[in-house]
Amino acid sequence: MSDSANSNKPGNSTTASPRREAWEKNILNPTLAKSPERQREFTTVSSYPIRRLYTQDDLAGWDPERALGFPGEPPYTRGIHATMHRGRLWTMRQFAGFGTAEDTNKRFRYLLSQGQTGLSTAFDLPTLMGYDSDHALSEGEVGKCGVAISSLADMEVLFDQIPLADVTTSMTINSPAAVIWAMYLAVAEKQGADWKKISGTLQNDILKEYIAQKEYIYPPEPSMRLVIDTFEFGMKHTPKFNVISISGYHIREAGSTAIQELAFTLRDGMEYVEWAMRRGLPVDEFGPQLSFFFNAHNDFFEEIA
Repeated sequence: MSDSANSNKPGNSTTASPRREAWEKNILNPTLAKSPERQREFTTVSSYPIRRLYTQDDLAGWDPERALGFPGEPPYTRGIHATMHRGRLWTMRQFAGFGTAEDTNKRFRYLLSQGQTGLSTAFDLPTLMGYDSDHALSEGEVGKCGVAISSLADMEVLFDQIPLADVTTSMTINSPAAVIWAMYLAVAEKQGADWKKISGTLQNDILKEYIAQKEYIYPPEPSMRLVIDTFEFGMKHTPKFNVISISGYHIREAGSTAIQELAFTLRDGMEYVEWAMRRGLPVDEFGPQLSFFFNAHNDFFEEIA
């Protein structure tokens, strides 16, 4: 792994190993004499310095049995599933939504016909802000950055000929999430789908709206009450549906570093859990319906860390 030019000493060790010293003398120094590194310091996207070389010297006291474990068990370093995706592939969804409900329905059906295994719904800005398409403030924004949904009739058209009992649906909606989800469940019910069996994900993460995306409608406390209402409803009636996608993605896009994204997002998750427990909801019942959504940059090792 390439590293900063001014970091010839080992990572966290006080002395370099004999093998490393030999490498520096016989390999590194002649290379630098012939071709100096192009800058004084290298960093990740989040401005953390990257050393030139990392070896076992940097992992003093590391116990692989304790720190690595096995797949499917804590600390999940080797994956959250025992066989990961050897048994079942992850759901593949292309974010889609534009124009009218008819336009997006055609797109959805096309994507499913091409092998997509789930749907990811983009709503236009008026819908995200809780406005009907014919509202004066919606002018110029209807159907532009997603599909325009103003009524249950629109939702019925959006999912026409799409069996919601068999397709998982992600909906990127926050402030009006409870209303949009109610429409979705009404459509599923009209199709004859069992609420206990349908699955998908509601974004429903209002805290990250105040932090990053800024598409909030109500003050924090009544907004949080609506979110916890969906937790309670989902726990009782839609056990396979993720009632929230606690989202770091937008925080990162708003300018945070990787560690800031992680810190804000996990704290948001803790806040939702605390509110739900104060409501009297048992965490072991609603907890499995909480999901997370993170950004993934191409600083491979920083993202893993």
